[in-house]
Amino acid sequence: MNVLERIVAATREELERRRQAGPQLDLESAVAARADGFRAFAEALARPGMSVIAEHKRRSPSAGAIREDLSLPEVVSAYERGGAAAVSVLTEGPSFGGSLEDLRAARAATTLPLLRKDFIVDSYQLLEALAAGADAVLLIVAALEREQLASLHDEATRLGLATLVEVHDAAELEVAADLDAPIIGINNRDLTTLEVNLRTTFELLPQVPAMATVVAESGFRTRAELERLAEAGIDAVLIGEALMRSPDIELACRRLTALD
Repeated sequence: MNVLERIVAATREELERRRQAGPQLDLESAVAARADGFRAFAEALARPGMSVIAEHKRRSPSAGAIREDLSLPEVVSAYERGGAAAVSVLTEGPSFGGSLEDLRAARAATTLPLLRKDFIVDSYQLLEALAAGADAVLLIVAALEREQLASLHDEATRLGLATLVEVHDAAELEVAADLDAPIIGINNRDLTTLEVNLRTTFELLPQVPAMATVVAESGFRTRAELERLAEAGIDAVLIGEALMRSPDIELACRRLTALD
């Protein structure tokens, strides 16, 4: 069993525990009671210039502990002041140290659009995301069968959630293209091995449908790298570890968004 398979298996176990503790009807009631509307995730990524999706991530399977000395509201507020276009919140617990409570705390701490970053395998998680304040969800092609991906994508769209459909090779990109996914993330990290190859983004970019918004993921750290991505036609970049490790998160974000 590879890394991705282990995480997805753990995700399904955690999901069943949450489902037993919180019936779907309760979630549907919470979704119906959500009164603050959606923040425009897709539009934030498509704005002129390179958009930064700044990620809150305490730890990861590849890096171990990253940053646990700051509160989530401190981090996401610094991201907003630093010019981020959107915030990604890891809600996966066993491997990344996140929770749905993190998403709720982020909703209260920032006015930016929020992405629930997790291993979404069931429509129940879409309702969780809505109830906790997400504006968008991550759908990982490598973690889903084609029909399941299409079903979750359609359901998310019906519920009003934007979707970031993540790929890391040509075969997965073909699946995302067949789905007519409006936002495609190219992950330089192979989730089965956790190895990172920064060439992946540039190698797959020519095959991305022309109308799709493209997000580069994993491994990028500097303004020079972001400028190269922009020149290649990338719309946005998702950055977590480099920002979380910085002693001054706001300044680090400003340097990437060219606000300093």
